[in-house]
Amino acid sequence: MGKLDIQQTVPTGYSQGYCADVDTIREKEYPLLNGKVNQSPTQHHHAKLTSYFQYCIETTYLDHAGTTPYAQSMIENFSRDLASNLFGNPHSMSLSSQLSTQRTDDVRVRILKFFNADPNEFDLVFVANATAGIKLVADSLRDSDHRGFWYGYHIDAHTSLVGVRELAEMGYQCFQSDDEMEAGISELVGFQSKAPRLIAYPAQSNMNGRRLPIRWCEQIRSAATESGGNIYTLLDAASLVATAPLDLGPSSSAPDFTVLSFYKIFGFPDLGALIVRKSAARAFERRRYFGGGTVDMVIASGAQWHAKKETSIHERLEDGTLPFHSIIALDAALDTHQRLYGSMANISAHTGFLAKQFYDRLSSLAHFNETKVCQIYQSPASAYGNPQTQGPIIAFNLCNSRGEWVPKTEVEKLATVQNLQIRTGSVCNPGGTASSLGWTGPELRRHYSTGLRCGDSHDVLGGRPTGILRVSLGAMTNTKDIDSLINFVEEFYVEKIPPIVCLDHFREDNEVVAPHFYVESLAVFPIKSCGAFKIPEGKRWEVRREGLAWDREWCLIHQGTGTALNQKRYPRMCLIRPSIEIDKGVLRITCGAIAASDQVSLEISLGWEDTSLISTSFCPSSAKRPTVVCGDPVALHAYTSPVVSAFFSDFLGVPCTLARFPTQSANRFSRQSRMPNTWKSRFRKLIMPGSFPPDFPPPVRDNGQTKLTLSNESPILVVSRSSVNRLNETIKAHNKHGGRKTVAADVFRGNIVVAERLAHRGDVEQPYAEDRWSSLRIGPDQLRFDALDACQRCQMVCIDQFTGVRRDEPFSTLAKTRNIDGRVSFGRYAALSPGEGQWFDIEAPDRRTVMVGDVVVPLYRED
Repeated sequence: MGKLDIQQTVPTGYSQGYCADVDTIREKEYPLLNGKVNQSPTQHHHAKLTSYFQYCIETTYLDHAGTTPYAQSMIENFSRDLASNLFGNPHSMSLSSQLSTQRTDDVRVRILKFFNADPNEFDLVFVANATAGIKLVADSLRDSDHRGFWYGYHIDAHTSLVGVRELAEMGYQCFQSDDEMEAGISELVGFQSKAPRLIAYPAQSNMNGRRLPIRWCEQIRSAATESGGNIYTLLDAASLVATAPLDLGPSSSAPDFTVLSFYKIFGFPDLGALIVRKSAARAFERRRYFGGGTVDMVIASGAQWHAKKETSIHERLEDGTLPFHSIIALDAALDTHQRLYGSMANISAHTGFLAKQFYDRLSSLAHFNETKVCQIYQSPASAYGNPQTQGPIIAFNLCNSRGEWVPKTEVEKLATVQNLQIRTGSVCNPGGTASSLGWTGPELRRHYSTGLRCGDSHDVLGGRPTGILRVSLGAMTNTKDIDSLINFVEEFYVEKIPPIVCLDHFREDNEVVAPHFYVESLAVFPIKSCGAFKIPEGKRWEVRREGLAWDREWCLIHQGTGTALNQKRYPRMCLIRPSIEIDKGVLRITCGAIAASDQVSLEISLGWEDTSLISTSFCPSSAKRPTVVCGDPVALHAYTSPVVSAFFSDFLGVPCTLARFPTQSANRFSRQSRMPNTWKSRFRKLIMPGSFPPDFPPPVRDNGQTKLTLSNESPILVVSRSSVNRLNETIKAHNKHGGRKTVAADVFRGNIVVAERLAHRGDVEQPYAEDRWSSLRIGPDQLRFDALDACQRCQMVCIDQFTGVRRDEPFSTLAKTRNIDGRVSFGRYAALSPGEGQWFDIEAPDRRTVMVGDVVVPLYRED
């Protein structure tokens, strides 16, 4: 069964057997990988295109295990097919319906032959994806016997295979090694039970590409035949078939059930298949659920009776109307795939050749002290270059010269900026990832209880990484892709000289020159992740304990998910520019490029008097789902006015609306509930309208360090003009391609930009002096702020705040020059010192203000 149909005569070189050189194929069939778009901008919604075109640059795509890109000619051929034929619902008898039925039947047979599965011995059931096929098998086995079924699975299984154990009422076993699997198969001999047993494993690990022994299905069937046991086999072929042939003949040695997803092979359509050995069809005989099209007759009332279709397996299992247009798309996909690549054997040879190259080059990388850069997670049973044991997937982590792990999320951020598309985390392979990284179940559960989640930024715990970096190759991968990834690792992560220990640019005797620091600019961001409102010169602005007044009072939330939008996903948000007009009591919001003729504006009251605009549907205290901001649930009031939602939705091209932090919630420290009316009146007179409530505890401190949490509402962010200048000097010095790549301080979205007045000729700026600040005193009244943590940066700093255009700077340079403890940092958070708020509500509020031009006196940690 399942032979990898690769003979010695098959060429083992680069793109041999293809219709043309792979670079030629890419140029014509995959223009998006080369940064080309064959589409007129007028054919699309402008807002969506603006975001879309951010990615229309040359792309190094190395996530083929997730999905492979689709060929342009395949989409064009499918489009012509739809334009030339009328396809009706297959459940009717009209000509259009019969055409759909005919094409579906033809494609079904064609797919079976693609896997060398004899239609007389196998049937193919169309499902949404491989996971849906797995669930269909599990549900059917659960119904097949009143005792349920027993389940065994290999530790390298995808999450979707692991999940079957929750339906196995007779128990389950995870085979934690090949030896355990072999032992488990041997124990099947002599096993006597009429209750069904299911054993599942992947043909190829989606984590590290290791190809598991195909012979197991035949061994299990042989053992079951000897014992007379009711045992079935399930093969997850989704990862394997993306780049290798799967031969299901002869049926006697094939798995009973094989699942796969077509988008991993062809890129499109989003469809899957369950291939069933007809001799195993008894597993579905007692399946309870039935849907439209799977029964010959149903009595809806009275006696509980229905007659299932008996003509074929797929007719009994394909509930409801099939996605017949997607099935018809498989015709174009098969034609295009065969025309471009010839056979799956050619793809296997091509990707195997590149994977071996990549593995050899990656494993040879070393730091100046000969410490290895990469830890590659390869099974001892596999070898790159051997298609029988290893597929074109490489799982690894990076280490610095001291042997410390480089955080995976930081690598992913930088890779995104460089337009390298890889996968990070546990890649839906919990067993393989945990065993490779040395984690046990109890350890993972303990870390989960303290906050570890799939996809979060807890990259290293207890000196061990919590996830991996994964590179996976595909049919159209070329040597340039491999070069780009290797060059990326060499440029940013291979240390060629000992690292500079101190990031500060101070003198060796630690003498600190005391220049005249001052506030160069002030900004608040009334709507989170949108444009800045620059505080006018000469205007004093109030400082509250949680930050500057009106800073991040609002946010935009997705109307479907309730999640707060951010610039990383929607760069055009920077072109939404709010301004606070206190005298008029309004928040004025303008959308569009500066000075553009098509700008639009909206006014929102700063007060809460217009309650008809506001709903509490996103409050976590209610039964409904809370809004998620920065990964945490928060209480918000959403504006229900269709005018408000349309204003933002039309501009961004995404269904969203405005939401506001309520005046009394757990997220905005609320006023005391029984504040006397006299106090309320005085309070209104003393503070700016809409600023945050006054009586809240100081930021939480742990061992003397202030923790930054969402409940602190993200304290004030301080950016140094001198540091920005030094960064731009570094960018220009390393700019090999010419052109303007320097950045404005605005990209760092600081609340306070602090600059230096050099008093004497010959004085020099002190970039990164803020690294050693312990506190700041600002203004004539010496208002004191505590310096908190450094601001950890992401790829959002690469968005030009005036145009919304995304580029690779300054994050690329910061990754080289400001990498502190594995994370990229620039700027410092600060918060009003607790002592400044002892009598916050009764002492002169004018003292708690800052203004452009105010003198800034920093205190250093040594002072």
